[in-house]
Amino acid sequence: MDLLAYIPSPSSGVIYLGPVPLRGYAFCIIIGVFVAVWYGGRRWVARGGRVGTVADIAVWAVPFGLVGGRLYHVITDYELYFTDGRDWVDAFKIWQGGLGIWGAIALGALGAWIGCRRRGIPLPAYADAIAPGIAFAQAIGRWGNWFNQELYGKATTLPWALKIDGDADAGRVAGTYHPTFLYESLWCVGVALLVIWADRRFKLGHGRAFALYVAAYTVGRFWIEYLRVDDAHHVLGLRLNNWTSVVVFLAAVAYLVISAKRSPGREEVVEPAAIEDGAAPATGTGGDAPAGSAAKGGSTPAKGDGAPAKGGDADEAGAVAAEAEPTKKP
Repeated sequence: MDLLAYIPSPSSGVIYLGPVPLRGYAFCIIIGVFVAVWYGGRRWVARGGRVGTVADIAVWAVPFGLVGGRLYHVITDYELYFTDGRDWVDAFKIWQGGLGIWGAIALGALGAWIGCRRRGIPLPAYADAIAPGIAFAQAIGRWGNWFNQELYGKATTLPWALKIDGDADAGRVAGTYHPTFLYESLWCVGVALLVIWADRRFKLGHGRAFALYVAAYTVGRFWIEYLRVDDAHHVLGLRLNNWTSVVVFLAAVAYLVISAKRSPGREEVVEPAAIEDGAAPATGTGGDAPAGSAAKGGSTPAKGDGAPAKGGDADEAGAVAAEAEPTKKP
């Protein structure tokens, strides 16, 4: 049966600029990282942090995350690299695809913790700032699977089915399949918007915005994973990533509940150095619009620095002014 509509796959995931290969998968990862750092930086400044802090910590978090994502993939799909007829060197060819989000978040968090510790910043506050940006990055990164024609779902004849080209070496059978990369991309956009809304509505702090992102993502990952047909390890009839989603979801929800009881509200100060520079703590509702004093590193005086305060402070200011005024001659 010929379909009247379907999503085509690119004939190649690589474009050559002379001798230099430009890989679609890598481009999607790079653009996603850029968006996460850019948007996370805006949210960080809006919460009272310094401009550039998110990017500085990302120097630690991103490499750790890439290594963690690759390690998770290689460990859980070791047979692709360490069995007869396979070349273990392929485990290092990250541009061919294969990054596990669970490993990327876990080891990326370790890198972020190192960066935060070096700057005297609480990791939960940093995680809250970058949470929706990570979801946007995942949404963009999933299009790398489209370039590689990988990680699609079950066969379907729906109008938005993904057309896959046959490739015996890659184990692909020509046909039309559920575009699970697209489902997850759209789900991640929804997760990012949910976190942004909830953060504005409930002023999430102490890592709860990040926990909400994790919980919401795992819900979508569970049903999307169920649609996929690529080889995977199964436990009690479910794919390994399904079980991982369940465990991580429960952990995220537990953190939300416990954190809300132990540390209600949001941090007043996220970056002490910004206060020392003269930036006032950001107490806005959304955490997405830059706070001018923090962003400029103290060019605008904080409260109490440029104008007399109420009560005793005003009286003291008046007395100083009176002493400074020349005495009039009778």
